[in-house]
Amino acid sequence: MKNKEEKNKLHLNRINFILLLIAAIVLVAGYIIMSFNEISLSPVLLVIAYALIIPFALLYQPKKK
Repeated sequence: MKNKEEKNKLHLNRINFILLLIAAIVLVAGYIIMSFNEISLSPVLLVIAYALIIPFALLYQPKKK
């Protein structure tokens, strides 16, 4: 039987952290573009980061060999 610490782990590996880093870069780029009053590109970047990349990065589990 697994203890609570093993059950509650997210089991994130290297690819998950790389995807989260990409999401952070896209978020920063979106907010920087927003600071220049660009209202067409920045919301698209923010939605992609918040709605697609971050959830995918947290839920992705590579196939086991």
